[in-house]
Parts: sequence; structure tokens; C-alpha cells
Amino acid sequence: MAIRKKRQETIVVTGISSRTGRMLARAFHQEFQFIGIDARGARHMPKDVTVHAIDIRRKKAEDIFRRNAIDAVVHLNPEAEFSGSQTEHRNLTVLGTQRILDFCQRYHVPKVVLLSSGNIYGPAPWNNQFLTEESALMAGQRFPTMRNLVEVDMYAQSFFWRHPEIDTVILRPCNVVGRLKNHASLYLMLHNTPTLMGFDPMIQVMSPEDLIHAIRLALKPGVRGVFNLAGASPAPLSEIIRRLGHRNWPVPEPMARMAIAMASGVGMTRVPTAELDYLKYVCMVDDSRAREELRYQPLTTLDQTLTPLRG
Repeated sequence: MAIRKKRQETIVVTGISSRTGRMLARAFHQEFQFIGIDARGARHMPKDVTVHAIDIRRKKAEDIFRRNAIDAVVHLNPEAEFSGSQTEHRNLTVLGTQRILDFCQRYHVPKVVLLSSGNIYGPAPWNNQFLTEESALMAGQRFPTMRNLVEVDMYAQSFFWRHPEIDTVILRPCNVVGRLKNHASLYLMLHNTPTLMGFDPMIQVMSPEDLIHAIRLALKPGVRGVFNLAGASPAPLSEIIRRLGHRNWPVPEPMARMAIAMASGVGMTRVPTAELDYLKYVCMVDDSRAREELRYQPLTTLDQTLTPLRG
């Protein structure tokens, strides 16, 4: 009698053209039937990865869910590499997330992993040294670029409670750094790294490899909930700059704010002056829940994490 071959599980990844999405494809394509969705398309993918260059808010995206038996969705945050208007950014992040979660409920997807950020807690002088998953999400009050991500995270939490039949996982990693286009990576790549005079906050960083490792653990059946993620041991910002071999360039805060405002005015940067608070105050996460429930442990040391930022 012929033995029936077990069906390969199908995973959908949104935002697959991002660095994280490409790494996921390379890491998971032999384990899963891998489907990517990204309006920008995606190049340099393994041959067995299917990529649909469509907007996740459109009807064609729903057709993917209707036509496939999907076992899991990994919804990546498009924040880092988006360059459109604030209105379009909100539509993509917030309305796009609502649509994807609606598809998951409508077509009975049993697992959803949503990538958020530990930065949504926000830096503040009164923060605890390490913030747990129950800490208030305060970044949206002062940082316009974080409001959409806070709204997405809170909507996902609501979805978690409204649909207990779906194993929903929200991951809040600390600063993921490497050859990425996010603010933390671009800042730490500067050979003359500006810091705020009189401030030297403790900083957490993690490698993209550790993030992929955490997503793999989150995809296991039965795992659900909100999990902070951190890399190797935290270090003062000055120590991270020293290990990179870069020059620490302390700047008076009023001068730094003026420089950013002027650069923003002529289109040289999209970083708001309010985000200088991340160089002043602590915003570190307590990842003990991930270590206990996911059995997550970072795979890379601090120096290994920083290596791609050197040079």
C-alpha cells in the first residue's frame, strides 16, 4: 500500500521584499510552501518561493487566502523601508494589518505572527530599567513615526482576545541592527557618531539572525501571546560606539535638535527631533517571558551583532 506523503505546511509572509522577509524566505523555504506578498515585488528569492507583487489591501490579496490552505501568516512591519507620505504610511500599516488579520479570521488561518517593536514603549526618564509586556505603549504620544506601529500592536492585541481560536503572537524586538535600512542601523554605521552631551543610555541590540530564530520559535503550534525580544547583554551607547571602532561625537542637545530640524526642512532626513530622546533615556525590554515560554536564547554575541556595522 502506498504511503501518503504529509502535506507541506503553507506560510504567507507579508513585506517579503524587506531584508527580514528575504532572510525568512531563505531560512524557511525548504520547510514550508512559502508565499510572499509585497507590492514592491521581490528579487533574489529561492526558486520555490512564490511572490505576489500586490497590495495587501486589495482583493487580489484575499484571493491568495481563498485559494490556498494557509497554516500560518508572518506579518512584517513595513515601517523601516517606507518612503511615502504619512497618510499612505498609515493606510499601509494600520489598514493593511486590519485586512490581513481579517483574512486570517475569515479563512481559518490557525497561526499569526506579527512583528512589532520594543521601541513602542518609548524612552523616558522614569522608565524601569527593563520594560515588561504589560508596560504602557507611550511612544505614540511624542513620536509621530511610532503612532501607526502602536495602533497596529494594539489592534493585534484586540484580535488576540477576540479570536482565541487563532494562535496570535506579537513580537516586540529591541533594535534589530545589521545591513538594514532602519534608523538604528544607519545611525550606528556613522563613523563619527553624534551623541547627546551628558547622556549615555543603556542600549539593547539584536541581530536579524536572532529575530529569524525567534520567529521560528513563535511559529510552533500552541504558542500565543506578546513577547519582548532582546539580543546579547545591553551596553552603554558609548561602549557600543567604541566596540564599533567609531568616534563618539558628543553634541549639545539644542545644537542637535537645530541640526535635525534644518536637515528635515530641506529633505535630508525623515527623523523627527523628538526621537533624540532615544539617545537620552533608557528604553530596554525584559525578554524573560520569551526565554521561559518560547525557550528563546540569542544565538549571536554583542560583538557578532555589531560586526556588519563596522567598516
